[in-house]
Amino acid sequence: MTTMGLYDIGTSTTLESNKSLRSLAQTSGRSRRAVVEQALEQDRRQQAVVEQALEQDRRQLLLEATNAAYAALRVAPEAWVALAQERLAWEQTQAPGGEAT
Repeated sequence: MTTMGLYDIGTSTTLESNKSLRSLAQTSGRSRRAVVEQALEQDRRQQAVVEQALEQDRRQLLLEATNAAYAALRVAPEAWVALAQERLAWEQTQAPGGEAT
């Protein structure tokens, strides 16, 4: 499995969905039937169903990567303190109304 950086996750959904649709067209079975059934039930195009599934998967990967990064910070006390200090510094730079605190 290839690991991706945080910013590599947002690749083109249309390109991914086109590849997935080509692959789906070559597949028979449960996955294809599920896409067709969802498209019919939701009165949507099959491509829209695949794109939504890809977007949900991308979001899940992002959340998992974020959780892993926070878990790594939590076991490194110095890094966790540094993060907390940086957050405090940012919070003190400007109040929500645009006034300096």
